[in-house]
Amino acid sequence: MPSGHILLADDDAAIRTVLNQALSRAGYEVRSTSNAATLWRWVAQGEGDIVITDVMMPDENAFDLLPRIKKLRPDLPIIVMSAQNTFMTAIKASERGAYEYLPKPFDLKELVAVVGRALTRPRTAVSSVNPAENEDIPLVGRSHAMQEIYRALARLMPTDLTVMITGESGTGKELVAKALHDYGKRRQGPFVAVNMAAIPRELIESELFGHEKGAFTGATARSTGRFEQAEGGTLFLDEIGDMPMEAQTRLLRVLQQGEYTTVGGRVPIKTNVRIVAATNKDLRVLIQQGLFREDLYFRLNVVPLRLPPLRERVEDIPDLARHFFSLVEKEGLSRKQLDAEAMDRLKRYRWPGNVRELENLVRRLAALYPQDTITGAIIDAELDSQPLLPPQPAGKPATQAQQNSEGLSDAVERHLAEYFSGFRDSLPPPGLYHRILREIEGPLIGAALAATRGNQIRAAELLGVNRNTLRKKVRDLELMVVRTNRS
Repeated sequence: MPSGHILLADDDAAIRTVLNQALSRAGYEVRSTSNAATLWRWVAQGEGDIVITDVMMPDENAFDLLPRIKKLRPDLPIIVMSAQNTFMTAIKASERGAYEYLPKPFDLKELVAVVGRALTRPRTAVSSVNPAENEDIPLVGRSHAMQEIYRALARLMPTDLTVMITGESGTGKELVAKALHDYGKRRQGPFVAVNMAAIPRELIESELFGHEKGAFTGATARSTGRFEQAEGGTLFLDEIGDMPMEAQTRLLRVLQQGEYTTVGGRVPIKTNVRIVAATNKDLRVLIQQGLFREDLYFRLNVVPLRLPPLRERVEDIPDLARHFFSLVEKEGLSRKQLDAEAMDRLKRYRWPGNVRELENLVRRLAALYPQDTITGAIIDAELDSQPLLPPQPAGKPATQAQQNSEGLSDAVERHLAEYFSGFRDSLPPPGLYHRILREIEGPLIGAALAATRGNQIRAAELLGVNRNTLRKKVRDLELMVVRTNRS
C-alpha cells in the first residue's frame, strides 16, 4: 500500500468527504480543511507530503497562496482543482508551480494516480512564465475535450518541444500556436506565422530560408526568410502538408542540425526558433502516397495536439457565442443575446466551418439585425443552406430508426459517391480502404469513450474489443481520453 500524508483544502464538505474516502482507501493519511488559512498553517508547520487544494477558497484564492507555499517548501507537490475550467486557470496553475491541475469534475482514480506519481517521482517546479493578467483569453470553452487541451498547453509552455497541431479548418490551430508562444518562455521573441498553402510552391524555400542576391531571376537583393525573422521566438508552419519535398528536405536539416543555408548561399546559419506545425490533412496518408517525408513527420510530431471540431464540443457554443458578441461590441456594434430556441439551433448545426464559422455568424448577426434578441427563426434563415441535426431531448434515448445501421450505410454510400465524384478522369490515390476505416473508427471509438466518460474498460466492452486493442487504437488515432467523476 502507498503511504503519505495529504493536506486537502476545499470549502465544499461533500467534496472533502468523497476525496478523503478515496485517498484513505488508497492508503494515504488525509487531513482536510475548508479554508486557506488552516492549510497555510499546516504547511508552515512542516506537515504534509503533498497538498491538494481547490482554487476558490472562502478566505483566499489558492493562486495567491501557492507562491508562498513554493517559497517556504519548494519541493512540496501541489495539486490544484478548479471548477473554473478556463485556459487561464490551467496557465495560472502551471506558472505558480502546481504539480498538476485537475478540472472539476474529474475521475477519482485519476486523482489517486496523480498523487502516486507526485509522491514517488516528484519533478522540479518550472519557473514562472508570468503572463499578463487580463481577461483577453485566447481560447474559450469548458468542455472536457478543451480541458485536455488546456492541461497539455500548460505543460508545454515552459518547454521548447516541437508541437504538431492537427484539426479541421476553423478549429483554431493558429490560436493554439499563438498561445504556446505568448504564454511560454519565448514570449519576448517574435511569433512568425507562414501558411504553406498560400505561397507558390517554387517560392517556399526562399520564403522560409531567405535568398541571396542573384540566386534566381528577379532576386535583385538579399532577402531574409521566416527563420531569420523568427530568431529567438516561434515559427508557426501552417498547412505543413502542402510543403513541397525540396523544402521538406531543407526543413529536416534545420530540425536535425539547428542550421540552414539561404537559397543561393553557402554559409550555414545557426538558428534558435521553436517550431510549431499544423495541418488539416492526415500526414500518414501523404507519407503512403510519397508526398511527405516520414523522417520529417517524426521530427515534427514530437508532441501531437488534436483540436476537436465544434460539433464534438457543442457545449462550448454558448461561451463562444458570448465571447464573440463581446468582441463585436468592443468594435462598436450593438450587443446581442440569443433566445433558447436560437441557442438550440446553434447546438444542432453541423458547423462545417467550425469556430471560425460561428465567429463569422455572430459578426453577421450583430451587423445586420437591429433587434437585441436573436431568435431561432433568424438562425434558421442564416443557416438554411445546411441541414440541422435532429433534435434529441435531454435524457431521451435515440429512436430505433436513428440507431438503424441501414441509415449509417446510406450515409457512408453518399459520402463515398461524393468522394469519387471528385476524381472524374482518374481513380483516387491508393490506400482508400484504410483511410475510410480510419474515418469511421475514430468517431466510433470517440463516441464510445464519451459515452463511458473515458472509462476504457467499459468502452472496450461496449465496442466488443480487447482493452489492449482499444488502448492501441486510441494511441494510434491520437484520440483525447477524457475522464470525469462517476461517483
